[in-house]
Amino acid sequence: MTKSTANFRLLNPIHFLALGFGSGLAPKAPGTFGTLAAVPLFLLLAPLNSTFYLLLIIIMSVTGIYICGKAAEDAGVPDHGAIVWDEFVGFLITMFLIPVTWQTVLVGFILFRIFDILKPWPISYLDKNCHGGFGIMIDDIVAGIAAWACMYLIFG
Repeated sequence: MTKSTANFRLLNPIHFLALGFGSGLAPKAPGTFGTLAAVPLFLLLAPLNSTFYLLLIIIMSVTGIYICGKAAEDAGVPDHGAIVWDEFVGFLITMFLIPVTWQTVLVGFILFRIFDILKPWPISYLDKNCHGGFGIMIDDIVAGIAAWACMYLIFG
């Protein structure tokens, strides 16, 4: 465990969620591993009606502001790479109302990672200018919306 992850405790429910059930502790590409860990959650939630699914996304987004902000504060790092709750939410947004097949899940995963990593405008602006839990969440929410728009054009 590196010094910057030493303050995370998986037994702490806030840290457990912020770290994507531990997936964010991957030594390389934690955001990618966090998104990968979001896939089973998506498959579990996909059968829900769209209203309830959207309500869960909203709840996860709003609570994510607190969860990510608190975990970052505990770690002493403003936007620690191990915090991947925002990737979970971004991927769930990407897949909203998209038919579930292995192809759509794969394309959604790739598109979300592209938007999250490359951060085209306005994602880059939000990443640089928004801070705290809101800052951690908002760029991935917008990346998820951008990836969802692409998914809708491809599969909608």
